[in-house]
Amino acid sequence: MKPANTLLSGYGTTIFEVMSRLAIEHGAINLGQGFPDEDGPEDLRQKAAEALLEGPNQYPPMMGIEELRRAVADHNHRFYGLEVDWRTEVMVTSGATEALAASLLGLIEPGDEVVLIEPLYDSYLPMVRRAGGIPKLVRLEPPDWALSRRDLAAAFSQKTKLILLNSPHNPAAKVFKREDLAFIARLLEDFDAYAICDEVYEHIVFDGQAHIPLMTLPGMRERVLRIGSAGKTFSMTGWKVGYITAVPALLTPISKAHQFAVFTTPPNLQKAVAYGLGLGDAYFQGLATGMQAKRDRFAAGLAAAGFRVLPAEGTYFITVDFRSVGFDGDDADFCRHITTEAGVTAVPVGAFYQESPVADFARFCFAKQDALLDEAAERLRRHFASS
Repeated sequence: MKPANTLLSGYGTTIFEVMSRLAIEHGAINLGQGFPDEDGPEDLRQKAAEALLEGPNQYPPMMGIEELRRAVADHNHRFYGLEVDWRTEVMVTSGATEALAASLLGLIEPGDEVVLIEPLYDSYLPMVRRAGGIPKLVRLEPPDWALSRRDLAAAFSQKTKLILLNSPHNPAAKVFKREDLAFIARLLEDFDAYAICDEVYEHIVFDGQAHIPLMTLPGMRERVLRIGSAGKTFSMTGWKVGYITAVPALLTPISKAHQFAVFTTPPNLQKAVAYGLGLGDAYFQGLATGMQAKRDRFAAGLAAAGFRVLPAEGTYFITVDFRSVGFDGDDADFCRHITTEAGVTAVPVGAFYQESPVADFARFCFAKQDALLDEAAERLRRHFASS
């Protein structure tokens, strides 16, 4: 038999699926996969239900329904002062991951170089390579996750087509500051490159910090596309509604990849998300403060269990250095150990690197009910106190 595509078939099962299966097998509290365990706003769910019953339930426009595209444009202006034409500069996608895939397929020519920052979300590399891109990796290292400007500059060349930038960053929970963004902007101009900005956690930023889209910096409007996610903003990851904002010259080829892949997204969910993006400031502020409270609660529990806890500036995630509890194996060993022996599941941070992965750190998701976080921390405390 002739083989399947060797590039994609060469990838193993994602670490999230591996650890989730192990968690189910051992009845562990699963803090490995990044999703909330409570559904989002009831009024959004009611809007989606009403739209489903009222219809229409046929193909919506390929670029997305007018209500949602207008809402995305308004959202850009409301939070970031961006003037966006909803007709030509906004497209709705079936989740942010599809937005990423369509963007990479639409912009990359075989042989183009793509700058990626490790640790990185697991879909980035397969899609870059499937599009024919050549990845150029730049590392962030725990515990401070500092971006080396020297290494970043060295990754750019005349063959660079784009950088894929994730901020707030999963899994590092780092929020890139204006100084780093300004340096990236200069590189884009110097090398005539673009940026795909994965900003799905844009409203989950802590301690009074601000999320700054790269698109808002001088000269970046024509070079940057930004991706948002209703699943993250409204704590309903199963809805899979994303959106891209970009100038027509970038969005047009991306829309062709979208057209020939999924074509469109359920209209009732689009209508509900349009409503959600228009919610008052209290909702968006409450999302950040609520997640920050969970971060602080779980960080305190992890520290009481003996872990060195790294700062988390945004997202759902917190990282620990597990050498502080005396564990001698690597990060994959640690995550298997706490799943089978303590009844709590995390994911190894090394899984987000391609070469020479860090081996001393594990990532937990804290977007869970307080009682579950407390129980997880207590299980870990009891286990390492007795070991």
